Amino acid sequence: MKKRFLSTVLCAAMVAGSLAGCGLKTPETTTAAPAPETTTAAAAEETKAAEETSAAAEASDMPEVTLVYAEVNPLDTIVGQMATAFKEKVEELSGGKIAIDIQASGVLGSENDVLDTMLGGGGTIDMSRISAFALTSYGVEKSVLLSIPYTFVNRDHFWNFANSDLAPEFLMEPHDNNLGVRGLFYGEEGFRHFFTVKEISGLEDLKGMKLRVSNDPIMNGMVQGLGANPTVVSFNELYSALQTGVVDGAEQPIANYKSNAFQEVAPNLILDGHTLGAVQVIITDEAWDKLTEEQQNILMEAGKYASDFNRKISEEAENKVLDELKAEGINVIEVPDITPWQEACKDIIDSSTADNKELYQKILDMK
Repeated sequence: MKKRFLSTVLCAAMVAGSLAGCGLKTPETTTAAPAPETTTAAAAEETKAAEETSAAAEASDMPEVTLVYAEVNPLDTIVGQMATAFKEKVEELSGGKIAIDIQASGVLGSENDVLDTMLGGGGTIDMSRISAFALTSYGVEKSVLLSIPYTFVNRDHFWNFANSDLAPEFLMEPHDNNLGVRGLFYGEEGFRHFFTVKEISGLEDLKGMKLRVSNDPIMNGMVQGLGANPTVVSFNELYSALQTGVVDGAEQPIANYKSNAFQEVAPNLILDGHTLGAVQVIITDEAWDKLTEEQQNILMEAGKYASDFNRKISEEAENKVLDELKAEGINVIEVPDITPWQEACKDIIDSSTADNKELYQKILDMK
């Protein structure tokens, strides 16, 4: 009330001074026009302050909750930075009443271990950042389409999908299938590329190589289509597998390739960009249902912020890492024409999209 009274007095004084200075001669010579703008600005500031105070008051009545967030990568990676951005925005919007406890660098286990824990219930892990198609082995069908080789022609194509009306349908599929989790938002960590121990110059050189894959039918089919031999190796054992010759190569986004020091044992990186490293952040239904509607809205708003943040930093971070790799002398092979790679993967592309042709075409049409 004091602020409003002072504002009124000051405004009156300004108007009085303006009239005195003009001598009340004629309306044309009056110079009091800035006064309404000043008053409007003051009112806007007062309204903003009131809204902030109201929001803080609402936050003060909010129940406190801590959500455990699992991340297999370090916090300085693209997805690690996205996790931090999400955490900070949630805690800001909730006035500190919602705490996000990020457990990074795989301390809670591999991605599959984390998923098994979340799907099994018990509440020890509430949230996690996973590959967008990690749930396909648990019966989620729509997300399979995001892992099809050579689906996204560039980053903008992926973000057209991630911000489309289709995206929520994909994010909610595990919940709709009663898996006990739901997606909150999308991100990405760059296109995935093959890297090898032996020097290569193109697609033909991959033939007969043992390439590490996760236990995923689409990845297996892709590697077979390229003429190589898919070999399942745990990610935690990949460095030593490359070092000892258990496998001849593997594939990862550029930033992960360097952050895991794979260039030390496999210094040949071919930029085929077979799959975009699409990711999503999921939360258990158990954790979600314990939140108030206001808290759920805060997570969604913070998720949009973190997704936008991810989009801004991903390409820049990837380009920086690529320049560093080239400066280190890593053999980086460009792929000027991706057509032969796409044709080699035609069988797995066709078989994996057969049951969802129309939906897959909608994604293709977003480029």
